[in-house]
Amino acid sequence: MREWQAELVLDARAQLGECPLWSAAEQCLYWIDIAGRRVHRYDPATNLDRVWWVPCEPGCIALAEKGGLVAALRDGFYRFYPQEGLLDKLADAPYDSGDMRFNDGRCDSAGRFWAGAMYEPRTAELAAMFCLERGATRLGWGPQQSPEQHFGVKVSNGLAFAEDGKSLFQSDTPNHVIYRFEFDAASGQVGERQVFARLPAKGEADVYGGRPDGAAIDAEGCYWSAQYEGGRVLRFSPQGEIIGIVRVPVTRPTMVAFGGADLRTLYITSAREGAGDDELARQPQAGGLFAVRPDVAGRAEPLYRD
Repeated sequence: MREWQAELVLDARAQLGECPLWSAAEQCLYWIDIAGRRVHRYDPATNLDRVWWVPCEPGCIALAEKGGLVAALRDGFYRFYPQEGLLDKLADAPYDSGDMRFNDGRCDSAGRFWAGAMYEPRTAELAAMFCLERGATRLGWGPQQSPEQHFGVKVSNGLAFAEDGKSLFQSDTPNHVIYRFEFDAASGQVGERQVFARLPAKGEADVYGGRPDGAAIDAEGCYWSAQYEGGRVLRFSPQGEIIGIVRVPVTRPTMVAFGGADLRTLYITSAREGAGDDELARQPQAGGLFAVRPDVAGRAEPLYRD
């Protein structure tokens, strides 16, 4: 079992930091603050963090082949042009935004942008996965499908695609479970869903270790999962065994991404939202951006294709 210690690189104090995304072209890290309704661009060479406000909660972002970003906001999919700070709406949200919003997401190797939803009451598995493919929105999987392929979750998180294009991962944070799906990268269709890993809920273990949030897959096919409320990131083998732990000096890490010129820096976002005054007094770095140098590289993120 390998262990690493993450350190603060940006004292951002985000309400709900999420979706770190490394741009190889710009050698910078884009990331978002969902609750703060902001898109960030962090330059590690200068330690400068540029910020743009957006009109409603951004759930996830991806780099676009034609430049800029695509973004899934509560009310729909957008193109975002950082240089001008402009948003151009592509499609309305395919759900009732009164009790649902977009959450974690990313692009697959074919350039499709996948964005999972979050059912805000968190009382039932009603959140689905949606796909933006060349400007058109479709259901990936979820409650609107047939009963035998319901595949709904309370909060969609941890989306990641295996390098061979034959499987993908999704976590349901409130239910403490990570799923693996069969996947056909050529067609963008999903198949059977199986439990990849299940994490103990509060009271099920001597020491509570958190619940699975955002994730990334490294060059060796291992799945790195931020453990919200657990103060750690877990590295899972392709077989679902925990083989590494990154200790994070705040309780609420949210998502990870590999970056740097060699893709060997693991960036970790975190949150202040949900923390009480005592926790924030003990952990003033909550909501910050953290980093660590593990002994493995990540993979470059695919670009969205119009």
